[in-house]
Amino acid sequence: MDKKYDAIIIGAGIIGCCTAFELSKKGYKTLNIDKESGAGEGSTGNSCGNIRFYYSTRDGVALAYECAWYWHNWREYLEVDDEQDVAQFHNTGSVFIKNQVLDWPKIKNHFDEVGVKYEEWDLATIKAKIPMGDFHSFYPPKTPDDPNFYDEPTEVLEGACYTPESGYVGDPTFSTKNVEDAAKAKGAGFLYNKKVTGIRQQDNRVQGVTLEDGTQIDASIVINVSGPHSFQITEMAGQSDNNLIKTKALRHEVHVVPPPQGFKPLENGYHTNDADIGAYYRPEAGNMILTGSVDPACDPQEFVDPDNFNREVTTEQWKAQVYRLARRIPELPIPNNPMGVVDLYDVSDDWLPIYDKSDLDGYYQAIGTSGNQYKTAPVVGAMLTEIIQQVEDGYDHDAQPLEYKLPHLGLTIATSVFHRKREINPNSSFSVVG
Repeated sequence: MDKKYDAIIIGAGIIGCCTAFELSKKGYKTLNIDKESGAGEGSTGNSCGNIRFYYSTRDGVALAYECAWYWHNWREYLEVDDEQDVAQFHNTGSVFIKNQVLDWPKIKNHFDEVGVKYEEWDLATIKAKIPMGDFHSFYPPKTPDDPNFYDEPTEVLEGACYTPESGYVGDPTFSTKNVEDAAKAKGAGFLYNKKVTGIRQQDNRVQGVTLEDGTQIDASIVINVSGPHSFQITEMAGQSDNNLIKTKALRHEVHVVPPPQGFKPLENGYHTNDADIGAYYRPEAGNMILTGSVDPACDPQEFVDPDNFNREVTTEQWKAQVYRLARRIPELPIPNNPMGVVDLYDVSDDWLPIYDKSDLDGYYQAIGTSGNQYKTAPVVGAMLTEIIQQVEDGYDHDAQPLEYKLPHLGLTIATSVFHRKREINPNSSFSVVG
């Protein structure tokens, strides 16, 4: 292994690998270092891989919609031939249930400005498209121990929005390995089963990293893309007090249940965001339904040590998420044995990411992705690469944050919304919805 690189990327999740790919295409000699055994083996591997476009800010919508091109044209992005096996994008479309949590008129304005394709469904259309559903309103979301959980609803939903270009990637780890291979083809290096324990610096300039075994690797650029460990790397770099927006690791559960008899999710299911019951759900391999929480007020938030947390599904959260889904789908079978996965979100104070430089020259950050940025990784890798190039060439990104032009939409987004010293964004949903 070489001991000197142009850029060291701490983390080999989907954003870390996309950043390596983009930097390598620009001629940088890069090295990703990850404590896991391979690309996408950390929190990325347990991502639900949802590709949807509704966000609470215009720039969030534009960033997500730009990424539609990449997932619909995954081979072209990777620059691989038709013989290579690549991750599959399931273009199910996405249903956004209109609710009292997210401001649909505002999101609709964002859709219209960005050019997102969508259909508005009234209640009759939803019932026709999803006949197994009960489309009364169950708001606000509750846990099963709430005495009002089983009250009969009296109001019905307004309707929904359907975006036909949405869907999900069922194997996020494989998609990450695809990008790793693409980056390697451009000369990128990867080092696994190694833990960074120090970020060396001199005269406020990054010099490289030190590994747990004492190995020193030099680079004038170090990028923190370490997911739920991001706050630890930020502290290691001495930047905790300089980031006005902080990050921390939030434990999250996702559950899997069988569908009602006769329903085949992989053939007829949609990716659905349903804040009315506090859940999202989509088809899952094995003809199952995957469901997770959209962080309603009734669900506890458990911030943890990313190296020491309960990785077992809990009965309480299983019941909360699955029983809420059963209110929407009355014929949903509920197994006796909970099934699901547990992992972490790298949550920022306002649940919006930090894609930025730092007060330490050469140290960059792609952190605080809050469980909703898997889909944006290809564009984030390119955007971060441009920030790095411009700043290294002397541009004052703090005085005037870059405007980044999305190559396929042709729109410009303000990277100031991802700045480490921004004010907490009041327009955020303060949830995984973003």
